[in-house]
Amino acid sequence: MAELDKIRDSNEEYSHNFKYGTLPITPARKLAVLACMDARLNVNEALGLETGDAHIIRNAGGIATDDAIRSLIISHELLGTQEFVVINHTDCGMLTFADKDLQKDLRQKYKSDASEIKFYSFPNLEENVKNQVNKIKSTPFLPPDIPVHGFIYDVKTGKIERIAGDQKTINEILIPSSSP
Repeated sequence: MAELDKIRDSNEEYSHNFKYGTLPITPARKLAVLACMDARLNVNEALGLETGDAHIIRNAGGIATDDAIRSLIISHELLGTQEFVVINHTDCGMLTFADKDLQKDLRQKYKSDASEIKFYSFPNLEENVKNQVNKIKSTPFLPPDIPVHGFIYDVKTGKIERIAGDQKTINEILIPSSSP
C-alpha cells in the first residue's frame, strides 16, 4: 500500500472518532514549543502535553529562524502564550554537516546555486540551545521578561535536560498549577 493510501485510511478512522473540534484557538497551557523536526521526538508525549495544550513549532534543528520567531510572536501576541520552550536532541543530524558542504553538494547535484540557502547546521548541541534561547529573548517584538527555557531531549532515554533559560524548573513549566 502506498503511503498516501495509508494516510487516507488513517485519517478516515481518525475523523470518525474526532474529539477536538470544540477546543479553543488559544493553547490551554499558554505554552509554545520550538523543537527539532526529528521523527524520534514526540513533543506532546515527552512533555506531557495534550492536544490543545501548546503551540508546537518544528524545523530542522529547532532553530529560531525568522519564520519560527514570526510564529512565536503570533503565538504570544494574538493567542496568549506566556512561556516558550526550545528543545534540541541528542544524535541530531544538524551536527553532521556544514552549510557550505551541503550547499556545494546541492550545486553539483542540481546544477543550481544553493549558496543563499541557510541550513543552520551547528557543531555543538548545548551551544545551539543557548543560542536559540538568546535569539528568542533578544527579539524586540516579544516582552523581555517572557520566560524562555532550553532543553536537550535524549533520544535513547526520552529524558530532557535543562540547558538554558529562565530560573523556573521544568515542573513549574509543564505541570499546571492547581490554582486558576
